[in-house]
Amino acid sequence: PKLLQFAVDLLLDWLCCLHKIKLTTIMCCCCPPAITALFYLWVRSGFSKDAVAGALVFFPPDPPLYKFKRIAANGDVLPDIDDEAEDLEEGNGGGGGAEESKREEDDDDDSDSDSDLGTFEIDTKSSHKANNDANHTNNQQKVSVEVRRQRRKQREEARQKQRQEYSQDPIAAMTDRSNKLRLRAKRRSKIDARDDTNGVTYQFVPDIATLGTLPSFHGTIQAVKIGPQKRTGSYIAALLYKLPESEITPNTKTILYSHGNAADIGAMSGLQAMLAKNLKCNVLVYDYSGYGESGGIPMEKNTYRDVKLVYEWLVQNVTKHEHNVILYGQSVGSGPSCYLASRRCNVGGLVLHSPFTSGMRVLTPSRAMACLDIFPNIDRIKKVKCPVFVIHGQKDQEVGIEHGMALHAAVPEDCKRDPWWVRDKGHNDICDGPDIVEYMQRMNKFVKSLDE
Repeated sequence: PKLLQFAVDLLLDWLCCLHKIKLTTIMCCCCPPAITALFYLWVRSGFSKDAVAGALVFFPPDPPLYKFKRIAANGDVLPDIDDEAEDLEEGNGGGGGAEESKREEDDDDDSDSDSDLGTFEIDTKSSHKANNDANHTNNQQKVSVEVRRQRRKQREEARQKQRQEYSQDPIAAMTDRSNKLRLRAKRRSKIDARDDTNGVTYQFVPDIATLGTLPSFHGTIQAVKIGPQKRTGSYIAALLYKLPESEITPNTKTILYSHGNAADIGAMSGLQAMLAKNLKCNVLVYDYSGYGESGGIPMEKNTYRDVKLVYEWLVQNVTKHEHNVILYGQSVGSGPSCYLASRRCNVGGLVLHSPFTSGMRVLTPSRAMACLDIFPNIDRIKKVKCPVFVIHGQKDQEVGIEHGMALHAAVPEDCKRDPWWVRDKGHNDICDGPDIVEYMQRMNKFVKSLDE
């Protein structure tokens, strides 16, 4: 496959550069630009399904809606990471060239060689370190409504510019994005490995100017980087909302939250604080590979590695028992959540929030393109052995409610819990406005039912 990819690369470059022939002409003058771009990316990636999925599914907020302040072992605050300026010369920390090259290949691997995902045993000798508790105090900062409005306007203008560039030359846009993500992953891997060796800890700093003042939380908010991934070498950024010790009992649950495709742990920080406070649960939310402060490249298989790594850390450092873990998957997060629930028979529960039956089924019900399908939730949900609660908006225009209904119907009978088909709500607004009250009530009912 590598040799074939190299040969195709040479052919395409020769045709496009020497003969000034655009790939759109090579394929078909009738093909939509997006399809042409996806085909080009598929070929250039060595016919990688994950590369195409990454272009279609994963859209990390840029810039992220938070940062991790880096604190040295002696208490000094370290400079923020600059993904575009960090020196990568050998000797700057993070591992040797040969090992790093192998990990880069693993990050892009789309073959069936995913032995690290085939089995799942909790590592009882895990070396993952829990960083020191770090309560962010930025929530109390007073930022004017006008400043937040300006920041949102700037973000929207940046997104609009990206969309215009994408529509003008989607091939160049997709290729450029793929290259940037790969380079970023390489830099992050080196920096995070060096920080891990040097005992660096982290403090969560949300983008208050964009998010506004966040809900208060009476427990601790612990910023951690979990890793390294055994196969890719990357570290995963996570936030643990932990209740005070006086409120923790042997049956206290911890929600492992997998967010949507266009969010990060900064964007989700308000909801996580409310969940922990109202449900009397700990909440661990993490960023997928390539998102926020996490390393790696956003791909389907990497999301499985991410959730597996974070779950292992959670059981070792927080819950001690798998039955106290509730997996929560929102939108694309339903993919890694269903994956994990189908493999861990002792997990406590599963919540699916605006889920889809599979990635390709969102685009078309036809199975003609099944070979490129991702996140086959409809197949995996049949294998879960824990209670399942499905939430879906009746006016969801991005992922139709029929996806949620199909998943609920496929849940084993003894695992079904009453679903919530939310009236007058779409894909991203179920927790907005007055409905947040009913949302918390239904979540609280589900959590309490796990001990009945």
